[in-house]
Amino acid sequence: MATIIEMPKLSDTMTVGVLVNWLKKVGDQVESGDILAEVETDKATMELENFDEGILLTQYVKEGDKVPIGGAICAIGEEGEEIPDPNPKSKATKNNQKKTKNSDNISKENKSAIKDTATLDSVKENDSKIKASPLARKIAIEHNIPLNAINGSGPGGRILKEDILHAVEESLSAAAEKPDAVPLSDTSVFFAREGKNIPVSNMREVIARRLLESKNTIPHIYLEIEIDAEPILEVRATLNKNLADLAPEKGGAKLTINDLIMKGCAESLRRVPAVNRSWQGDTITQHHNVHLAFAVAVEDGLLTPVIRNIDNKSLRQVSADAKELAVKAKNKKLTPDEMQGSTFTVSNLGMYGITSFYGIINPPNAALLSIGAVIVRPVVDKHNNIVPGKRMTLGLSGDHRVIDGAAGAHFLENLKEILEAPALMMV
Repeated sequence: MATIIEMPKLSDTMTVGVLVNWLKKVGDQVESGDILAEVETDKATMELENFDEGILLTQYVKEGDKVPIGGAICAIGEEGEEIPDPNPKSKATKNNQKKTKNSDNISKENKSAIKDTATLDSVKENDSKIKASPLARKIAIEHNIPLNAINGSGPGGRILKEDILHAVEESLSAAAEKPDAVPLSDTSVFFAREGKNIPVSNMREVIARRLLESKNTIPHIYLEIEIDAEPILEVRATLNKNLADLAPEKGGAKLTINDLIMKGCAESLRRVPAVNRSWQGDTITQHHNVHLAFAVAVEDGLLTPVIRNIDNKSLRQVSADAKELAVKAKNKKLTPDEMQGSTFTVSNLGMYGITSFYGIINPPNAALLSIGAVIVRPVVDKHNNIVPGKRMTLGLSGDHRVIDGAAGAHFLENLKEILEAPALMMV
């Protein structure tokens, strides 16, 4: 008897999924463990895994269709088996219409499959001409790195494992460092030539619902502090130079200002655990470790991947984790486990020139740190002289049910001390 494959719940906040891309065609033989399609949830694009064996008899939805949790996606059964009706209450004549339609689809999809196979064979044939070690080929496939874009360092230009790892490192650094900024000359982004109604995506719908819930149910308290950014800028430059000298062939492991601030937050939360808490209604949960989420801008919204146990990680490990998660976020490849369970969140708009702002708390966190841009302005030094200074504003949005003003101020006071003496986070 044919089995109807239904839309699973792929994230904790998911209500519907968008079928982005079919990876199997009608008429294909499928086995348990095969990936049938890619589904976009409110947070990421996930793979739809199959747990049955047989022939893909029909696809009830097209690419781009929204499907509620539990909705029919496709049917798997024996060849020639009658296609089941996804809606048992529908008329029997509807089944016959679908059966005829899907027979046509099988013929069309088989022709397409032959064409796709020929194309794939051509790609493999061209790829086989490039000199590369088997391990280098495997790593390149895993990270979607084209071999023809790599200059091999081995004998005769052969591509080695180190060449691929270097390319992966460069890709991660570039994606984490470079924001998706819009050129100021491209005014069409801000002034649309044609008025139109834009459908609300799953991601935007969930963002709207969660932010409205946060502002309506959480009494926000806002605190702000200014820090001298010169010390972290200097230590970042020193560390990056030395890291580059240690591994010049890989370009070093470039640290960002965000890496240093996130590590500083972990140390400050260790000192002031009252901020590392969650409101649970009749109880307040004190978290043992710091699981820090950081905002990543993506198309049509933002995602908040989580660096787990950041309080127990070195600065280099924090930087590596942040780069990897940022790339996954931009490609919408984060797993549900990589997006949930945070205890504190940071959001940085400094790269866009924003000097200060206050973010909306990300439940169940009790606080969110907003990071502004480094600006140069006149300051008074310890000798009472007016000199140029590099200043940064940090804003804290706190859940006043959990965090009192004094606790929030104590956290920011400690964070300022740590960032103005960065060696404190390295011991």
